[in-house]
Amino acid sequence: MGDHPHAGVRRVAEHRPRASRVGGLPDGEPKDGCEKRMIARAGARRRAYARAHPIVSLVAGRTGQGIVTLFLVSLVVFAATQLLPGNAARAILGFSATPQRIHALELELGLYRGWWSQYWGWLSGLPVGRLGTSLANSEPVWRLVEPRLLNSAVLVAVSGFTGCLLGIALGAVAALRHGSLLDNSMTVGALAVLAVPEFVVAIGVVILFSTVVFHLFPGVSLLAPGENIVQAPRLLVLPALSLVIVTIPYVYRMTRAATLEALESPYVEMARLKGVPRWRVLVQHALPNALAPTIQVAGLTFLRLAGGIVLVEEVFDFPGIGQGLVNAVTDRDIPVIQFIVIALAAFYVVVNITTDVLALLCSPRRRIPA
Repeated sequence: MGDHPHAGVRRVAEHRPRASRVGGLPDGEPKDGCEKRMIARAGARRRAYARAHPIVSLVAGRTGQGIVTLFLVSLVVFAATQLLPGNAARAILGFSATPQRIHALELELGLYRGWWSQYWGWLSGLPVGRLGTSLANSEPVWRLVEPRLLNSAVLVAVSGFTGCLLGIALGAVAALRHGSLLDNSMTVGALAVLAVPEFVVAIGVVILFSTVVFHLFPGVSLLAPGENIVQAPRLLVLPALSLVIVTIPYVYRMTRAATLEALESPYVEMARLKGVPRWRVLVQHALPNALAPTIQVAGLTFLRLAGGIVLVEEVFDFPGIGQGLVNAVTDRDIPVIQFIVIALAAFYVVVNITTDVLALLCSPRRRIPA
């Protein structure tokens, strides 16, 4: 009598190793092999998730690079402050201080400790908010720097966003009027402003709106004790205007170039052939495709503002971190110098990550996994 038609299938199934309850692995496989396969599968799932979500991969990679960058910046800043000429104790007490007083203050400030001990004590305190004490006036560093950080953040935010919005609008208009007198005039004006340093623009703004021509706004940003710049917006106008003027040309040029490229694309030509109005073509078709490179330039513009505020704040006597950094270097106030530079470096890292993510969101083709 012949075998049952499914007998061969049953025999094969009997010899097939049964899957275990953990990870779906065969029971006969060694435990270490099971663990290796489970780890390999978990790694494969993570890699697949990163490929499927490029934003997650981008943020993770940029964050790791940012942490390494901040660590290297901390090393460079600490080494640079150690190499500053002069003596911190003598800078605090003045040149008329006796050697005994200078020696006693050096012992109190811990200036005789080894450089590694000083560096580790400072670095380990950063994550927990232990920023140290100012050498110039014996106050906590955060209490001194916090109002300056707020004032500079408001100045950079107002001038950066205003300059970027105006630059995008002017660049789009110039691209739409390509080759016209308006386009040529704005392009020449942008190139002229690019050739002028920030402090020269600030001096010109003071002459025009505060001293010689008009007397509309104060030329010096003097705040009352305990007052911040939000409570005195008139003092913010001229510093912000100076930074807006130097910000517009960068965004304007990139927006104009990217919009011109988008206006020459086939889908825009098709929209024009269908009779879509020019402004609608610009707003709905050209500008969205020109945003990705424009956002990158806007991010670089914010980074440039973070460096340019030092000169502008000096011209207007603006109570921000730029002026605070200059004063700290003059007084050889090492803890304040270190914290301000690290704060600026952290700002650079955050702006870079933000601009990369926004550019990725505005560019659908870059979101497609390879």
